[in-house]
Amino acid sequence: MKPHPDVLDPPTERTPIVVVANRLPVRRDATVEGGWSVSPGGMVAALAPALHDRHATWVGWTGGVDDHAEPFDCDGVRLVAVPLAAHEVSAYYEGFANATLWPLYHDTIEVPQFHRSWWNAYRQVNERFAEHTAATAAPGATVWIHDYHLHLVPALLRARRPDLRIGFFLHIPFPPQELFFRIPWRTQLIEGLLGADLIGFQTPGGVANFRRIARRLVGARPVGNALFHDGRTITCDDFPVGIDAHAIGALARSHECERTAAELRHELGVERQVLLGVDRLDYTKGIPVRLRAYGELLADGLIDPRRAVMVQIAQPTRSDTPGYTEVRSEVDRLVGQINGDFATMTSLAVKYLHQGQSLAEIVALYRVADVMLVTPVRDGMNLVAKEFVAANADRAALLVLSEFAGAAGQLRGAQLVNPFDIANVKDAILAALATPSDQRRRTMRRLARSVHQQDAAWWSRTFLQELERAR
Repeated sequence: MKPHPDVLDPPTERTPIVVVANRLPVRRDATVEGGWSVSPGGMVAALAPALHDRHATWVGWTGGVDDHAEPFDCDGVRLVAVPLAAHEVSAYYEGFANATLWPLYHDTIEVPQFHRSWWNAYRQVNERFAEHTAATAAPGATVWIHDYHLHLVPALLRARRPDLRIGFFLHIPFPPQELFFRIPWRTQLIEGLLGADLIGFQTPGGVANFRRIARRLVGARPVGNALFHDGRTITCDDFPVGIDAHAIGALARSHECERTAAELRHELGVERQVLLGVDRLDYTKGIPVRLRAYGELLADGLIDPRRAVMVQIAQPTRSDTPGYTEVRSEVDRLVGQINGDFATMTSLAVKYLHQGQSLAEIVALYRVADVMLVTPVRDGMNLVAKEFVAANADRAALLVLSEFAGAAGQLRGAQLVNPFDIANVKDAILAALATPSDQRRRTMRRLARSVHQQDAAWWSRTFLQELERAR
């Protein structure tokens, strides 16, 4: 096969592992030397241990329109850009990926839309990703493809490069067949994934859903923890993604973080208990339910706004996708209503920021919080919950966690809640605030052991070792 014209470098032996993801781990930034800065996000942090000293290549989109960047090196990783035209950003990324698959995979919290033009763009962009990867990977290389944007790439890549070892990992939930079967192109998506040697999911539930659907749609036959299809054996398993717990803990104990946390504590009120939420502004994250629960507790007189404050960080995200404008309007309204009813001339009942924060600033907030509220209505894993635990292994803090977050399967000492039940969320907040300090410390130490044992390095190492065995 001819290399894609935008990929200038031929395959070489310097690419033993190739990561393929919708976005490159960098973004254009005119303020830094070289014009690129490392992007924030859980995937970049989680993959870092796998790429260290591996002469790795990363194939992905720069985030710009018609950006034909030449391949370049960053922090020891070769970066190969896949260009997208404006109509492809609209139809493939904002459309099929984030207005079809994303809401459907998150239990249709927002109604998914099905448009043939979106599907055609999704298929064409997946083909381009496969072409770039095929032209970049060394003979016999390991290729690790990531997430719902690229469901078709495993099979497309295998057709071009059968010599490659191919893994796929889904970072978001995989839905049950009652939801997945709504997709008009459901069979093509499953056949695309079955081009991999190993398919990884966040939870056992995701594995079970996929195996059931693959068997029903294409006749894949279960063999142990694998599927047999089209003359090949495909391993399917769960690999809960972790964080760099050691780095988060070290940052939390740094002098600079301690100083920032002390300043924040003084600003918020040293006598007030702090409830914290840190999320992307996304309709899956359950921000409105925790605001309503907190507002009702204030209205019921069960929480005194002079003795408690809620801090909510809502980082901007895909603002042009259906559902995001609505959730921002709802959050703005709820924050305004609570502060209008319960703020004083000198203090707010809710301190709300709709802006990005650096990791250092977020970790300082973790160190200030008495109770962390992580209440997504559906989430593949949720790394914020794990970061909070890693940052507070030595503190008397507590985590209130949605039972519909993948992290609930690992963080068993957290206060689990049903985010669709406001009364349950209210009870959990009150119970967390009333929990004695010594019990909080014991709980955080137990949770921290789990987060450290199954960290980002464990996740990538376990997946790649299983991929070796899968071939």
